[in-house]
Amino acid sequence: MNDKIAFVFPGQGAQYVGMAMDFVEQEPELKEILNKFDQDNGVELFRIMAQGPDSELTDTKFTQPAILFHSIAAWKTLTAKLDITPKFVAGHSLGEFTSLVANGVLTLSDAMYLVHRRGQFMIEANEGKPFAMAAIMGIDSQTVTEICKEAENAGIVIPANFNSPVQTVISGSKAGVEKAMELAKSKGAKRAIPLNVGGPFHSPLIEKAGLWLKEEMQKLSFEDTNIPLISNVDALPHTSAEKIKENLAKQVTSSVRWIESVEYMIDKGIELFVEFGPQKVLSGMIKKIDKNISVVNIDKLEDIENAIEVIKDYV
Repeated sequence: MNDKIAFVFPGQGAQYVGMAMDFVEQEPELKEILNKFDQDNGVELFRIMAQGPDSELTDTKFTQPAILFHSIAAWKTLTAKLDITPKFVAGHSLGEFTSLVANGVLTLSDAMYLVHRRGQFMIEANEGKPFAMAAIMGIDSQTVTEICKEAENAGIVIPANFNSPVQTVISGSKAGVEKAMELAKSKGAKRAIPLNVGGPFHSPLIEKAGLWLKEEMQKLSFEDTNIPLISNVDALPHTSAEKIKENLAKQVTSSVRWIESVEYMIDKGIELFVEFGPQKVLSGMIKKIDKNISVVNIDKLEDIENAIEVIKDYV
């Protein structure tokens, strides 16, 4: 185990048409996994990832398995070339499920199935009620938390993702989120940006999704692990399969405590974060949390050699 390195995995929003195809072309096993997923679930994820259109790829029931698959394709490719075990794994929302493939808690096929169902549940649970999510930029997370409490008389709204010291995503009813956005601007937020999402993720409005996910997880095999997962729910390390499952169900309606998760890992000696998956969303967040920390991202096949060179300095 390498005491200076953590592996991290992104959530929704980083997807793009053509994602992971360079890894798939190089490794026939990956193509088989996608084909089997499509066959088992009666979908065309392979085509949607390869060709789009973007409107289908951004449907959360496809986005989630697509990003998870891309991240694991990058992770498999790196670890086939470099024998390295991180001290921790962590993921942002959906990325937490990806982490569980990397530390051996779930198989890739089970994890893809689970997040495909999770995506369906997160949309269905809201039952068509007006909802919104927004990114609040330029004010600290404590102020955003207070704003959400103040806006509650208009409707349900909570901090959904504590992403960086100056970016918090809020989620809830349309009226609650709109009121919170107004208040944020009046209290000095640089920007309050509505997000194009399929549901009020990480809010009490999709409570049923957590219950449905819990039932779904009972059908699958979860293993204990030697590589701790830093949970979104409490920003603490967990190795027990049962505790991990419990937190995954809670995570659907809980805030993603990403800042605390990163700070915990740095406090425990992490010097390099390796991000696996599309684009560099987490790398950007981590640098905003601690500008002195090192990050490297593997999005494409061509990123592998550079990542190996960076990682070697910490091995």
